[in-house]
Amino acid sequence: MGLCTFKGGVHPYDGKELSKDQPITEYLPKGDLVYPLSQHIGAPAKPVVAVGDTVLRGQMIAEAGGFVSAPIYASVSGKVKKIEPRRVAVGDMVNSIVIENDGAYNSVEFEAAEDVSALSKEEILERIKNAGIVGMGGAGFPTHVKLSPKEPEKIDYVIANCAECEPYLTADYRRMLEEPEKLIEGMRIILSLFDNAKGIFGIEDNKPDCIKLLSDLVKDEPRMEVKALKTKYPQGSERQLIYATTGRAINSTMLPADAGCIVDNVDTMVAIYHAVKLGMPLMNRTFTVTGDAVSEPKNFSIYIGTSFQELADAAGGFKTQPQKIISGGPMMGFAMFTLDVPTTKTTSALLCLSEDAVQKSEAQATNCINCGRCVEACPSRIVPSRLADFAENQQEEQFEKWNGLECVECGSCSFICPAKRNLVQAIRVMKKTVLANKRKKS
Repeated sequence: MGLCTFKGGVHPYDGKELSKDQPITEYLPKGDLVYPLSQHIGAPAKPVVAVGDTVLRGQMIAEAGGFVSAPIYASVSGKVKKIEPRRVAVGDMVNSIVIENDGAYNSVEFEAAEDVSALSKEEILERIKNAGIVGMGGAGFPTHVKLSPKEPEKIDYVIANCAECEPYLTADYRRMLEEPEKLIEGMRIILSLFDNAKGIFGIEDNKPDCIKLLSDLVKDEPRMEVKALKTKYPQGSERQLIYATTGRAINSTMLPADAGCIVDNVDTMVAIYHAVKLGMPLMNRTFTVTGDAVSEPKNFSIYIGTSFQELADAAGGFKTQPQKIISGGPMMGFAMFTLDVPTTKTTSALLCLSEDAVQKSEAQATNCINCGRCVEACPSRIVPSRLADFAENQQEEQFEKWNGLECVECGSCSFICPAKRNLVQAIRVMKKTVLANKRKKS
C-alpha cells in the first residue's frame, strides 16, 4: 500500500539526528516565570490575581476573556511579582503576569476522574475548557471551541497530527515513543465526543518505530488506525494532513469540521488526557532545544513561562555563537533577537544555527527566472511567483483573483526558489492587508 501524501512539498535537510535520540527530561525552572495573557487565538485572558498574591502550581491566574479564549494557570508556586507588558517570541510586547518562583512547586489538589467513560460529553468539554488547552502545534486555537462544532454528528475523522514535518523538531517524536498510551487515551476521549468518527494517527515514514509502536497498541481498537505518511514538508500542515489521510480537501473559507474532520497535534491530545482523566490544567509541554550551535541538543518537558535563556543554558549553552535564533522550526518559526522571552503554550522549540542562511540568500537574490519550481512545490497549487509580484506592486484585486488567500505560508516556495526571492514573506504581508481591508468593509 502506498504512503499517504499530497501534491507539491519540498525536502529540506531535517536535522532531526541532533536530538531525536535524547529522551524527554523534566526541566525545573530557576528564575521568574512570565505568563503572557495572549497565548492563544482570540481574546486575551484576564488576570484574576494581583501583585503580591501567593499562588500555587495549578492555580488559575487568568480567566478566559471570552468564548474564543482560554484561562492560564501558574506552572510553579510563588508570589505574583508584576503584571506588566513583556516581550514574547514574535517580538510583540504583551501584558503578562510575572511570578517569582519559590522553588517549592507546591500544588493545588487536582480532581481526577475515576471513570472517564462515566463522564458526559458536556462534562468532558468543560474539563478541557477549564484546563486552558489550546492547539499546541503553533496555532493556539482554544481546543474546547474546536471540539464543539455545530454538527458533531457529521464529524467522520479525528486526526492526530503526528507528522512533525518541521525540520529539527523532535519533541512530538519522543512523546510518541515514551508516552504512547497517553496519546491513545487522549484520542479515545476525543472520539467519545463524536459518535460517528474514526481516529487516525498520521505519522511520517521517517519515524518507523513510532508507526510500529502505535500500530501495535491500536490493533484491537476498531475506531483507531495508524496511517504512514510520505516524509516531506509540509506534510503536517492541517490542509495537507487532512487530504493525505482522508482525501478530503479544504480551502481558506472552510474549517476542518466543514470536511468532517478534527485535527489535534500530539501534545494537545496528551494535554486532553491530563485534563479529563487527571484533572490537571495545561502547565507543561514538550520542547526541543537544538541546532548546530547548541552544545547538547535536548528534548525537555518544560514549565510554561520558563525563559528561552534558561532552556538554552540547560542544553549546555552554545558551542559556537549562533547567527540565527528561531522560536520553532526553520520553515515556519519566528526569528528572535533575544532569548529573554518566555515560553508559552504554543512554543515548541528553540533552534540555534551557526549560519543565517536566509540573510545569505537575500544577498544573492535576483529577478524571477520563470522556472516554475515554486509552482511545483506549492502544496496549495497556486502560483507563488506571480502572487509575490502582485504583492510587491500592491495589486490587491489581482492577488485575490489568483487565489492568494489560499497560501498556507509554509515557505516551500521561498525554500525552492533558485532566484532566492522572499516569496512567502511578500505573500504573507499581502494576505494580512487583504484580510484587514475585508474586515473594514464588513
